[in-house]
Amino acid sequence: MYVSEIMSTRVVTAQAAQSVYEAARLMEDNNIGAIPVVEGSELKGMLTDRDIVLRCVAKGENPKSVRAGDIMTEKATYVTPSQHVDDAAQVMSCEQIRRLPVVENGRVTGMVSVADIARLRHGVEIAQAICEISKP
Repeated sequence: MYVSEIMSTRVVTAQAAQSVYEAARLMEDNNIGAIPVVEGSELKGMLTDRDIVLRCVAKGENPKSVRAGDIMTEKATYVTPSQHVDDAAQVMSCEQIRRLPVVENGRVTGMVSVADIARLRHGVEIAQAICEISKP
């Protein structure tokens, strides 16, 4: 099975120049904890709720004046729609991440999550994958 068959195509993104506050509002409005950061439509990084807390709020920075691009995780790992779901699971496990942007021709076209993969897998197999992703 391919990533294109299980990915979510409803992708919410933040522009690198947007404030952290605006990105956090997008996360709240869409009930998500991670958001791809783009310039135009090109993926530049990922911003998580954890990034906001540790790289902005905990440092006493003002979320309304700090840009999403300033605190995002750069060089975001991604997969393509034509990659196999097992490839996505392997990337998630190696990188210890729960959500991956799906990029095609430089544009973010979807997101794939551990939950998307879990719907395909059962029992011990998915439990092992989640343990690998969650290791400290």
